[in-house]
Amino acid sequence: MPTPLRNHLITRSRNPVDLLNAATCLFGGSIATSPLGELCGGEHELRGVAAHDFAVGYFVSPLDVRVTSAAGRDRGSYFVNIGDSGAISASCGGLRATLDEATAGVANPGDTQELRPLPGRRTRFLGLRIDAALVHQEFAALTGRPPVSTVRFDFALDLADSKGRAVRLLVRSLLEQLDSADLLFRRAELQRSQLRCLVTALLLAQPHSHTGELHDGPQPGFPRSLRAALAFIEANLAEHISLGDIAGAAGCSPRTLSSAFRGRLGLSPLSYVRNLRLDRIREDILASTDPVGTIAYRWGVSHLGRFAGEYRARFAELPSDTAARR
Repeated sequence: MPTPLRNHLITRSRNPVDLLNAATCLFGGSIATSPLGELCGGEHELRGVAAHDFAVGYFVSPLDVRVTSAAGRDRGSYFVNIGDSGAISASCGGLRATLDEATAGVANPGDTQELRPLPGRRTRFLGLRIDAALVHQEFAALTGRPPVSTVRFDFALDLADSKGRAVRLLVRSLLEQLDSADLLFRRAELQRSQLRCLVTALLLAQPHSHTGELHDGPQPGFPRSLRAALAFIEANLAEHISLGDIAGAAGCSPRTLSSAFRGRLGLSPLSYVRNLRLDRIREDILASTDPVGTIAYRWGVSHLGRFAGEYRARFAELPSDTAARR
């Protein structure tokens, strides 16, 4: 296969700082990148393309780096790293894998990866950024409903089995579109359509926190009242929200609303609010250096003691434990 993104050179330098700056430029505020240990010499090259809801880079470098992806339910980014030659020793959230042509790595919003190219063959790999909003949209297209919390993928993706090969094929197809001189393939609509296919394949191929919801196949869409309720919660999550407030926004009685939530989502409206608020707080704790209390108050928490207990019940750790890992 020809060198990917051959017409999209961003930098080629013997100064590793140029690579780090170029990666920040390519991925914008979606990542924070820092070297692990001493900056090393050698050749550092980055080719890449950025669009509205994705970016892809082709890296050639021996530099060891730490990469943290931005967090947020629909504001963060997923990253898929795929080896082209050589290999990378990668760790993410206590998990380890060797990334090469047979194994990719999938990082979730808020995850921190440490990537160390192994000595030997010259290391070349692809890094694909995908907006969290697009992943959740494709999840909703498959199930008929949005995920109740952030979709979190397993780290190591096997590219050697049939499902993994499909993901790799769709990545290559996207790269071929980006490299094509045909004006038709440069249209954003075609590129986004290809990306949507890739995200759908990733959701079906790689185990994640909501895999069980995909086994039952597509579900009927939400009724208007439930869609209105979810939109109201989304827009007012940082405020005090009562059952009556949600029912009023949905245009139905609290009893009807509660029945719809339990039938479609398996929990009460206020439990949905609590879980979603806890998810957002956790994402902000991992992505910010603000005190836990400040973040909790920002999302409408008024009682820190009760909040800590609810947080531990949902995530099996205290908020302070989460903050210690960032």
